[in-house]
Amino acid sequence: MNKAMFEEKWDIIREQVTARWSLIVEYDLNKVDKADSKLDKLVTMLLVKYGYTPQKAREEIGKLWAEYQSKHKVNV
Repeated sequence: MNKAMFEEKWDIIREQVTARWSLIVEYDLNKVDKADSKLDKLVTMLLVKYGYTPQKAREEIGKLWAEYQSKHKVNV
């Protein structure tokens, strides 16, 4: 998932984040909402809270979006 798509779909992704990553709470999501690069901010949170590498964080975000798409038949 590229940055442009992430920014465009953030509202949908935001709803899925706490269900997948329980250590990320509303306070954290509010920080992402205000960030210039929401993708980079979420990646950083996953690094800090879960010990992911940047690549692993991006892969997991991509998986989250792919799962959402398959459940809801969303087009890219």
